[in-house]
Order: sequence, then structure tokens, then C-alpha cells
Amino acid sequence: MKTRPSSLESVTCWRAKFMEAFFSHVLRGTIDVSSDKRLCDQRFSPLLHSSRHVRQLTICNMLQGATELVAEPNRRVLETLASSLHTLKFRHLLFSDVAAQQSLRQLLHQLIHHGAVSQVSLYSWPVPESALFILILTMSAGFWQPGPGGPPCRLCGEASRGRATSRDEGSLLLGSRRPRRDAAERCAAALMATRRKSETKQMPRMAPTTRVTRRSTQESLTASGTDPERGLHPPATSHEASGTKQPPSTLAATSSASASSSTSSSKRAPANSAPQPKPLKRFKRATGKKGPRVCQGSGAESEDLYDFVFIVAGEKEDGEEMEIGEVACGALDGSDPSCLGLPALEASQRFRSISTLELFTVPLSTEAALTLCHLLSSWVSLESLTLSYNGLGSNIFRLLDSLRALSGQAGCRLRALHLSDLFSPLPILELTRAIVRALPLLRVLSIRVDHPSQRDNPAVPGNAGAPSHIIGDEEIPENCLEQLEMGFPRGAQPAPLLCSVLKASGSLQQLSLDSATFASPQDFGLVLQTLKEYNLALKRLSFHDMNLADCQSEVLFLLQNLTLQEITFSFCRLFEKRPAQFLPEMVAAMKGNSTLKGLRLPGNRLGNAGLLALADVFSEDSSSSLCQLDISSNCIKPDGLLEFAKRLERWGRGAFGHLRLFQNWLDQDAVTAREAIRRLRATCHVVSDSWDSSQAFADYVSTM
Repeated sequence: MKTRPSSLESVTCWRAKFMEAFFSHVLRGTIDVSSDKRLCDQRFSPLLHSSRHVRQLTICNMLQGATELVAEPNRRVLETLASSLHTLKFRHLLFSDVAAQQSLRQLLHQLIHHGAVSQVSLYSWPVPESALFILILTMSAGFWQPGPGGPPCRLCGEASRGRATSRDEGSLLLGSRRPRRDAAERCAAALMATRRKSETKQMPRMAPTTRVTRRSTQESLTASGTDPERGLHPPATSHEASGTKQPPSTLAATSSASASSSTSSSKRAPANSAPQPKPLKRFKRATGKKGPRVCQGSGAESEDLYDFVFIVAGEKEDGEEMEIGEVACGALDGSDPSCLGLPALEASQRFRSISTLELFTVPLSTEAALTLCHLLSSWVSLESLTLSYNGLGSNIFRLLDSLRALSGQAGCRLRALHLSDLFSPLPILELTRAIVRALPLLRVLSIRVDHPSQRDNPAVPGNAGAPSHIIGDEEIPENCLEQLEMGFPRGAQPAPLLCSVLKASGSLQQLSLDSATFASPQDFGLVLQTLKEYNLALKRLSFHDMNLADCQSEVLFLLQNLTLQEITFSFCRLFEKRPAQFLPEMVAAMKGNSTLKGLRLPGNRLGNAGLLALADVFSEDSSSSLCQLDISSNCIKPDGLLEFAKRLERWGRGAFGHLRLFQNWLDQDAVTAREAIRRLRATCHVVSDSWDSSQAFADYVSTM
């Protein structure tokens, strides 16, 4: 089948792995079952036979396979998947038609609500389709609204329950029960409230996509006699003052005034309406194909209103859409999720929900971010959340408010949060403090910011600062954090802020710092001293891509720590200065440490001399219990490795575990290298590779 499992994947049963890959290929049609008479036997179903081995299923592009799985001939296949499938992945999704989304709705309902799927992951969706994204999110959170005209679910019991919750996701999440509504959310509400009605009327056809721009929103407000600035924060109407719910049709009329006749406009729009606005700007389909031409005359805009899709189509449009989101929504200044202006979801029909949600490279618009944040505020079954390169921007404040609301829910299970992005409106340490304050029961936190953002940085004049309840000078309360991983952008980091997080994390067992830079070695020493005093349970410590050439005394301080079991110095330039004096001091510290089990030193230019000095750690007079050593990418040659093996043999040490030798210069003398590895395998388990050392000089120059 020409498929190769990832090297990071641990395959425990190759038969099950083969059957899982076979199922996916048959479902997508990449394997022609008619070419094999055993597979095309009418008494045999390839999908049914292999479905019980499927643990994860990937849906790609135009939702291929969703329609086939919900078809009546494959009913038994879907029932088997509901009990065997644990992970559902979406990769490289494109725009889909209404029929495909309806099939996906039924598929998610059976696999998640009535099945065993516990993880949903979305990968590489550069231009998310708003309706499809909201559908996947709401179904993953356990909410179920049957599609228009579709048969009731036979697993849900009484059919009346389905009719009682016929409102769609948009009316639930962006419904009309709220007392205040800004312009952007008014358009989103009109979009989702009218989509279901139009799907019922025009199920077979696929309408072209349209984009709501800042210009069109302002024109709609102007046409209805509303000032654009005042329209973003309208005063309470008579309906709101009396407590009467405002129907969605009234909201839709604001955005579709140009498509209504003079009679209907007089019923929906205010009496002092201005002349009709200009037609909304039309955009090409994101797939690059030309859609059917639609007349923009009277009635065309109201028919196409349900087809508004908030997509990212260019830098200019991105800027306009970002301005809408910032002006319309603003920064939240309270921890209550009702500040989002979204209604509660408890009244809707709710089923089983997933425990792990992962979004990798899926840009989140303001609408998508609002939806996600509102769902998170009550998603108590969620145990792990991964948001990787989603372009959150200022929406990170809404996310923090939702996580704080979720933490206050009874039965909240969120214990792992992985957050990474190119930019952040908050410095990474301030963001870490805010997350730890919002989620005191969090066990695992991984956070990475690649570049400091000038646009969103509160320190830049003209940019709005973070809400006062998110950042503050008060001390962080004690938390349950056990694993903390941080990837820093370039620039010196304030050590006191990091120390404040460490002081509040008394249960911390694993700490990883990537690309961290401090103003002076004294600041780095302050961090290490904090670890020694406040993090007594710390077992694993990792530093990657940090210049520790001037912090040799601090490194020796770490190696003398009798609580650490594993230390990693990856590409930290340890032996760049004073190697002849530092190496003996380092070996002496390790020989006296009986608790250290693993030492990883990849990319530190150890060389043959450093390797031979390190061999003294395993001498007869050493009390070291080191059993894992990683010396990859250290410019080690075959003759030095052979001498290292001979010294281990001479001292008669037993097998000490694993030795990693990746990307060293062992190809310069293949015979000597094979002899050295043969001798080492009598002492330890050697892991090496066949690496072309001709690239070593280029790698050396690149790190200078």
C-alpha cells in the first residue's frame, strides 16, 4: 500500500496497523477492490472485516469517506467503528457542499455521541470554512442538532428530542437571547440563523461564497439609519427593555436590507431608514474554481445571506477583518464567560463529548475564536487541549477568560494545555503566569512563542493593554503543575517572573527551557537557586539552544544536585570556553552524584578529548549510577570512540544502559567505527546511524 508509519509512532501490533491502513485506502478508493476476486466477493466486505482494527481514522480534503460511512449498506461498518475508533483526524480540509456536511454531522454524532472517540485533531487548514469548523467543534463538545429533513437518530430514543433541539449551532452560540449585539456578531448570527432554512430549500445546490467586510458592515449600518460607531454598541431597544426575545429575522434584516423590497423593508428596518446600501462585495471561491454566476438584484442578497463565510483571503482583507474583530468584540474585562455576549448552552441537548482536542495550523477568525471560547467555558470533560499556530492574537484574552470559567466548573478535568504561536500580545512569562492563575489544577503546560509581537505588544504606544484581571502583580497561588515546557522568543527574559512561576509550582517534576536568554549568568543562577529551594520534587531538567558558555559554575551546581535524575544540555555550547579546566570539574561533580541516571549532551562539540575525559565517570572509584548517555552531534571520530570502548572494558563496568551516537563523524573510518561499536555493545545498548559527515562543516559554520 506504499504507506510507512511515522518514526515517532510506536506500533505494538503490525497486523492491526496494516488492517487500519487497509481500511483507509479502501474507504478513499486508492485500493481497487475489484482487481482482487477475494475482495470483490459479495459475501465479504473489506470495510467490515478491517473496521474492528481501526483505532484512528483520518478524513481529508472534501470529507471523502464521510458519505460512504453513513450510507445504509455500511451501517454495520459504522456500528463497529463506533466501538473501536478512538481518534478522529482531519487533514487539509477544503470547502465542502451541504450534503457532505450533513453526512459528517451524522458520522460525528454516531462516532462521538454514541461511540468511543475521545480525541479529535485538525491539521493544516489554512482557510477554514466557518460553518464546517463550528460543526466539528460543537459536535466534539457533545451538542447535537439534527440536520434539516434528515431522519431522526435511531440511537437517541424518542424522536421528539431531536425536534426539540432543532436550532442550529449558530443560533445556540450566537443566538438572539443576548441583550447586546455588535455589528460583527449580528452578521454572524444572521449567517447561522438562516443557514438551516436555506439548506432545507436548496439541499442539492451549492451556492458561491461571500465575505463580510468592514466596508459592507458599515454600509449596512448606515443604510438602516444607525451610526457605524454607535452601531457597534447599540442602546437597549424596547424589546430588550421589556425582556422580550428578539427574533433572528430582525437581526438578519439589518444585514440584508438591500435585498428586501420596499414593503418588507418598512416592516423590518427602522422608520428613518436611509437609501439602500451598495451590494456586498463578491469574492472568488477559495478553491480557485469559478462558481455559478448569481445576479445581485433584488432578492439575491437575502438568498445568499446564509452563505457568508468568514475566510482569510488576503492581507488587505485580513487587516479589515481583524479591525472588525477588535472593534466589535474588544478586550474582555471580566472572568465571567457571559462577557462574550453568548447565551448559555445547558438548555440544549447534550451528549458524550471528547476529552482531547488538537488544532494544528488552523487560523481562528474572531467568529471561530468566540465559538471555541464559549464551548470551552463549559467543556468539563476536556482533559487535554492543544492550540498550535492558530493566530490567536488578542483572542488569547478571551481564551484565558474561558479557561478561568472552565476551571470554576464542578468536575473540570482539564489537566494538559499545549499552546504555541508565532506571536503573542503578552510576553511569554506574563502569559504563563496568567495561565497558571486561571488553571490552578493544570498538570502539564507547554507554551511556545516564536517571535515577540510588536503589533500586539502592550508596551508599544497605541496598542491596548491586557485586561487588568489577566495580568497583575499579585502572587501566583500554589498550583498542581508537574510538567512545564517553555519555548522563548529571542530576547532577554526577566528572571524574577520565571522564579515566581517556579515558586508556586511545588509539585513540578519536569522543566524544559528552550532558547531562553537571561541578562546575566547571575539571573540564570537565580533561577537554579529557586529550583533547588522550591522545587524539591524536580526529576528532569532540560535546556535547549541556550548559550551556557559563561554559566559553567551554574552547570556544576546542577550536576551536584542530588534530586535530579535526568539533565539535558542540548546545543548549549558547554565546552566553548575553558574546556581543559571545565571538563575535569564536570566529571568530578558527576562521579559524586549517585542519583543522576541520564545525561544528554547533544550538539556541544565534545570531540574525542571530551569523550575520553567523560569516560572517567565510569571508573572504579566513581559512585555515579549513570545509565543513559547521549553524545550525538559532538564531532566524535572512530578512533576516539574505540578508545572510549576500551576504557569501559578495562574498568569492567557492567552494562550501563543506552548510548546514543547519532550524527558523529563515524563514516571517516568505517572499519574502526564497526570495531568500536562491537566492543561497546558488550557494555551497553548502542543506538547509531549512518550519517554523512561531509555536512558537518556546514553545520559547524551555521552555529558559529
